[in-house]
Amino acid sequence: MRRREFLKTAGATALMPSLARGAESRERGQARLLVGCCAYSYSKHFEAGKLTMEGFFRLAADLGVQGVDVTTYWLKSTEPSYLNSLRHLAFKNGLGFSGAAIRTEMCQPDPVKRTEQVSNIQHWTDVADRLGAPHLRVFTGRIPLGATLEQGVQWVVEVMRPACEYASQRGITIGIEDHGGLTARASTMVKILRQVDSPYAGCNLDITNFEAPTDEEMYADIAACIPYASHVHVRDHFGSTGQPLDLERVWQMFAKGEYRGYMSVEYEGEEDSMTGVPKLLDKVKVLCHKYSSVG
Repeated sequence: MRRREFLKTAGATALMPSLARGAESRERGQARLLVGCCAYSYSKHFEAGKLTMEGFFRLAADLGVQGVDVTTYWLKSTEPSYLNSLRHLAFKNGLGFSGAAIRTEMCQPDPVKRTEQVSNIQHWTDVADRLGAPHLRVFTGRIPLGATLEQGVQWVVEVMRPACEYASQRGITIGIEDHGGLTARASTMVKILRQVDSPYAGCNLDITNFEAPTDEEMYADIAACIPYASHVHVRDHFGSTGQPLDLERVWQMFAKGEYRGYMSVEYEGEEDSMTGVPKLLDKVKVLCHKYSSVG
């Protein structure tokens, strides 16, 4: 056998076990946990005019973040030229987009207002598409006085279905965040997503936001939503009790649930975010490496 042919054959043979391992990993569906950061982590700096979205991107790159979640409150505009510049800046800094986040109030008894909510989500879906962000975070809002839980669920479903149909044409997933009100508990979140019944609908799972009577019930709510999770927001204290979160336990849950996606820090601690965010990111990096199939 000629040397060139031998080397080609030997190289292919050496490669086969690694290819087999990769295929086996995909078949097992192991967790794939990526490190992300939300622009909201620096909300005080944005609001004070000390930080721009461009500055956040550069900061995230320096901190070793893999993807950024663009809180749209601090975009200068939605003009294509500006969005294109942000997309290019992210690329030049080796950053992916984990998603974009907007405010919505989908739980509306007035059908005209529900239609307005659909239009709003469609507009921001186009913005996310221009950025290159594959995910859009939305809120359900609170149940109006005098309305029932079932009515609230139905109103949100009526907004989400056409919104997800529109988003599907752009390959973008709409993720409902557990953010009080209608989504204070996992059972209602799951009910909404099952009724929407779209592969482009998911849960933007904030691991600290559930409002259960005990911490154990809040861990149970996290676990119940993992199969529906399309993006994850990470803090290290429960919002309703202020108790520290066992992040190791939470990551074990995501690994067991074979979640694949971003674990995005959304820092809201008392310490200044310029020093607080890196500390929380360090914990997230270690856990993502420990519990992910990514090397």
